[in-house]
Amino acid sequence: MESPIYLECNNELASALAKNSTRVNTKRMSSSKTMKLRLLAAGVSLVFATPATAEIIRLTAGGPQSVNLPWIGVISTLVVPESNNKLREMDSEYEIIWREAYGGSLYKWQNTLEAVEIGLTDIGWVGALWETSKMPLQNVTYYTPFVTDDLALLLDLFNELHRTMPELAKAWDDQNQILLGASGVDTYHLMTTFPVMRMEDLEGRKILAPGPSATWLEGTGAVAVNGGLSTYYTQINTGVADGVLTILSGAYPYRIHEVAPYITLVGIGAQFNGGMAINKETWERLPIDVKTVMTELGNDYSQTMADEVNERYDRALIAVQQEGAIVTTLPDREKQRWINGLPDIATRWVQSAEARGHPAGKTLRTYMSAFRARGGQPLRDWDIPR
Repeated sequence: MESPIYLECNNELASALAKNSTRVNTKRMSSSKTMKLRLLAAGVSLVFATPATAEIIRLTAGGPQSVNLPWIGVISTLVVPESNNKLREMDSEYEIIWREAYGGSLYKWQNTLEAVEIGLTDIGWVGALWETSKMPLQNVTYYTPFVTDDLALLLDLFNELHRTMPELAKAWDDQNQILLGASGVDTYHLMTTFPVMRMEDLEGRKILAPGPSATWLEGTGAVAVNGGLSTYYTQINTGVADGVLTILSGAYPYRIHEVAPYITLVGIGAQFNGGMAINKETWERLPIDVKTVMTELGNDYSQTMADEVNERYDRALIAVQQEGAIVTTLPDREKQRWINGLPDIATRWVQSAEARGHPAGKTLRTYMSAFRARGGQPLRDWDIPR
């Protein structure tokens, strides 16, 4: 049997590349130039596995953030150990020897897409949320709020859509990679310095809502302010903002409830934010047994990650109340006022994306139809323009 070829990275050169924010589009290069780039970037030596009791395949799994974050951690706690367990259950002749590099040791969060694209890591988490120019269709959930709080359902749905909708898969293929398993975050709520029981309570208030989440405040009377999890505490504490739209699983570790103790459960919706991807060339040279296992683990990754996020959400909701936060639920009538008051942000997103040649209308319709086919009932039908 022909032994698979694999690439081993030189640590110093790999670290140097990780610090380089220059983006490389290998699709626009000749194959020889692309290979030269990868060899130079990763300090590659070609190594052949030697026959033994098992055929050895070496893979690198990486991530720009700590394993404390579920979308990174599940790669290490589930995918890496279970891959060989599943291969043994199949009586496969293959064994994977993993090299793990998380916490930005191999590349930074700005380089998640490129790191997998050029093979700096074979498998890694990619934040599609921050790749709006290269992966605009993957942001459809951020322009369709109030669809579902069920993260497990959402991720399973997005895994299915990436298998059945070529336009979604193409975004990954264009970047020389394949999505193995979708990832996401828990539903968004309000954390403020003041109580919120009616929509009028938001009038003129400055609410932190970065990126596309700023559109969720349109029509509420609130003013969207840019920021990030690491800056929210200071921004609220210094009066730059009066509150934030955020996820509890992320806000609790940053102690946001200490400065914004009024937590209003709104349920704007769970969100797809990217996923675990594999370099396409790595994938193509893997034997069928390993491909089968990695496909199974992609689905397992999504469901395990959703379970972990949900557990963190539940623990955070209990903890903030034990530590003095006041948790209330926005009354149904006021929530419906919020939903009805939003402009047609989905249609606006479709028009903008389609003007740049992306089939956003089809993506929106397919997503909403697939959600309903699973028994879902969105609180607003974003595929039906108002």
